[in-house]
Amino acid sequence: MLVSRFGIWMLSCATVVLAAGVASGQDYPNRSIRIIAGPAGGGGDFQARTIAQGITGALGQPVVIENRPNNLLGEIASKAPPDGYTVLLTGGSLWSQPFLLNVSYDPVKDFAPITLIERSPSLLVVHPSLPVKSVKELIALAKSKPGQLNYNAASSDTRLAGELFKSMAGINIVIVPYSSNAMGYGDLLSGQIQLTFGNILQVTPHIKSGRLKVLGVTTATPSAMYPELPTIAATVPGFEKASIGAMFMPAKTPEAIINRLNQEIGRFMSTPEAKQRFANAGSEAVSSTPQELAATMKAEMARLGKVIKEAGIRAN
Repeated sequence: MLVSRFGIWMLSCATVVLAAGVASGQDYPNRSIRIIAGPAGGGGDFQARTIAQGITGALGQPVVIENRPNNLLGEIASKAPPDGYTVLLTGGSLWSQPFLLNVSYDPVKDFAPITLIERSPSLLVVHPSLPVKSVKELIALAKSKPGQLNYNAASSDTRLAGELFKSMAGINIVIVPYSSNAMGYGDLLSGQIQLTFGNILQVTPHIKSGRLKVLGVTTATPSAMYPELPTIAATVPGFEKASIGAMFMPAKTPEAIINRLNQEIGRFMSTPEAKQRFANAGSEAVSSTPQELAATMKAEMARLGKVIKEAGIRAN
């Protein structure tokens, strides 16, 4: 009789826990949600505000933006309670930073993926004086002049693109680090630097004016913004280096809440409004399942971690 009562008690507890889990999704949200994003005026801030406006109505609660320094986003979000009211919007720095400097969080264990939100390709551009018209010709030139071609990089993301290209193409090009993009592009436009992997919005005006020559796009498939432009991967199989935007919650956030946000964000990201606004900012609006984001992050960590280690890259 004691065993029977104990079994009934355990079943009752399981029912209560299950009911609580369902309720957490059904009752969510019942107060404002905060999105932790990068500094005001930056790309992450724009993405956060655009998405907040797009999902507030469906959620029935305000979605507010909390701007923090980019290098602290993971640290702050990982310490937030897993109650569904703190969302992290970040880029690949979340999972590349642990390779570059000491951080207190684990990008896999301390966060629950929600969805990918954007993919931002870079363009491989060269100074017009360089006698090449394609990625294949650039590689051939670099092999004929090892260590004589330079590329600029004002961020670890740009350097990663350059180091990945060097490694996969089997060439020796030299990084010239800069403290700002403005300085790096100035030297590229003057011909002191021969090439770079540039942000679409930043390099497009110079391509149109003829001051830079574009050879390829860094995404694995052609970009919707430059559909006629060949991919670098067409010449260097497997090459891919795009800036990725994604949203996470602290680990142990209830699955029902994760799924609710995934649904609402995904619905908005598929709208013409979201696609146009992101395109105007130089990126492509996308979405994914939480599982697809987790797989993307792990694949990026494995691929880029190897490049970072081999090149000895550290944060500035």
